[in-house]
Amino acid sequence: MKYQSQAVAKPYFIAAIGLFVGQIVFGLIMGLQYVVGDFLFPAIPFNVARMVHTNLLIVWLLFGFMGAAYYLIPEESERELYSPKLAMLMFWIFLIAGAVTILGYLFVPYAKLAEMTGNDLLATMGREFLEQPLPTKVGIVIVALAMLFNLSMTVLRGRKTAINLVMLLGLWGLAIFFLFSFYNPANLVKDKFYWWWVVHLWVEGVWELIMGAMLAFVLIKVTGVDREVIEKWLYVIIAMALITGLIGMGHHYYWIGTPSYWQWWGSVFSALEPIPFFMMTLFAFNMVNRRRREHPNKAAVLWALGTGVMAFLGAGVWGFLHTLAPVNFYTHGSQITAAHGHMAFYGAYVMVVITMISYTMPLMRGRAANSKTAQVVEMWSFWLMTVAMVFITLFLTAAGTLQIWLQRIAAEPMGFMAAQDQVALFYWMREISGLVFFVGLVLYITSFFIKGKEAPAD
Repeated sequence: MKYQSQAVAKPYFIAAIGLFVGQIVFGLIMGLQYVVGDFLFPAIPFNVARMVHTNLLIVWLLFGFMGAAYYLIPEESERELYSPKLAMLMFWIFLIAGAVTILGYLFVPYAKLAEMTGNDLLATMGREFLEQPLPTKVGIVIVALAMLFNLSMTVLRGRKTAINLVMLLGLWGLAIFFLFSFYNPANLVKDKFYWWWVVHLWVEGVWELIMGAMLAFVLIKVTGVDREVIEKWLYVIIAMALITGLIGMGHHYYWIGTPSYWQWWGSVFSALEPIPFFMMTLFAFNMVNRRRREHPNKAAVLWALGTGVMAFLGAGVWGFLHTLAPVNFYTHGSQITAAHGHMAFYGAYVMVVITMISYTMPLMRGRAANSKTAQVVEMWSFWLMTVAMVFITLFLTAAGTLQIWLQRIAAEPMGFMAAQDQVALFYWMREISGLVFFVGLVLYITSFFIKGKEAPAD
């Protein structure tokens, strides 16, 4: 750690991992509710478990991105963070607001929560991933603007590199596109049209810039490859990601009442979306193969390589499986979507945040890497989580394929619930895989507490 203010990232990362644990716990609860319908009912109904699961995912990834930015940007800018105190104030505001919101979901009926939080003044609630009450959404905007002010001032006063500029551009995009969560037109087609301006333009747009910057930063540090080489790769990857991602948003417009030309635009540009993820895989392996140094933090290198591979499989391959309009006609809203979502989020964003945490946390604790014993445990956690996620994806894909056949293609299509009964075996297998994933996550956390001979920090 070169700058004192980089230590601000530590509480953000700790909070991120804590919320990640919560997300997986509620994922396991939901998985069991698929096959044991009254599990924990009425204390935690399925719709509440799902809301908590998806909201925790978003919030912990945002904590991870913020922590990464607070670590990365001072080092890239070669100066201390503009205001560490502002960063810490925003940390507590965001953490408390997030915790209160989740408690609201769990203990207050959603309609009552909407009534209590001013939804009648500006109706923003009730939409998937954007269920947050109005005060929480306002809080997210305030936290994001304060963070962007802090980081932008740091960059303006320091060195400008491709990495900190791409990171900053991604974070500004994240904040700007979130503003569409406040626009909730009564017309359902318009509502869905603009809803994707948050959800898609985050995960298949500006978040890819953030991911690219984080991966490039870690690869420079662990490989010693020339910055110029890595920055050229970064520019090409983010250009492809933005071109394909922005227009590829059309694959969400196929069946919501928009003009039919979106079926062509969405199909063509979505078919190109795997390219930047494949380039990211090549990028990661190429840089590691050309490395000039053997970094002691082998676990961080493993996570970086895993990010490229799993992002390509989850976002690229599984995204392409159902992105063409003639295929999507049958697959949309099925478990195929869930299969893609799980592996894409894990491969692209969960793994890149863990890559950053694995590289930076030892440095913030005064050493170049965790002990060899700790790294062995961490690598076990990598394989358990990654293999478990592959199986979760395969079982959901099998469930989705059978669901589509029984419900949408068969000569005598079944009703939704009858089809769900027929695919229950795959849901049980998904739940077992989820438990293995949880064991891997516990091992990951454990690895930070294992003592041993450590390499001193540079």
